[in-house]
Amino acid sequence: MSQSTLDDDELLGEAASEIRADVEANMEAARAELPSADAIWDVDAENTLGVLNSLKSSLDAGDAAENLRDARKWFMVGERADAFEDPDALEEELEELADLIGTVEGAREQVTDLTSTVPELRGELEEAGTGEGEPETSDEADDEDDLEE
Repeated sequence: MSQSTLDDDELLGEAASEIRADVEANMEAARAELPSADAIWDVDAENTLGVLNSLKSSLDAGDAAENLRDARKWFMVGERADAFEDPDALEEELEELADLIGTVEGAREQVTDLTSTVPELRGELEEAGTGEGEPETSDEADDEDDLEE
């Protein structure tokens, strides 16, 4: 083997190691951006809207999707360069991480919807007279109007 071939093989080995490291680092960065289980479970709020706002904040995935995108990009390059010992296992990890990020983002969207729906519902219930007290009948309202005059 010529010296040039040894240098090329060595460079290719280094590149493969760097690609593996980049994929793993980006996957770890994506995981680090995800909320902790305790962050979405434990909330301190005085009412439903406070709980929902707290949960919505907790469900922020930050740059997880971008980090996953970078991991996938380097995975594709590494897979074509045959840089991985077990590309199927790594690809499965990438898919599981993508599913988890999708679940977090989907939950955040649902909570966002509830954050606007719950106050609207409360207002509608108050207007319908289903608040804390009994709804006023039209006779009671008329009686109150007579007393004010």
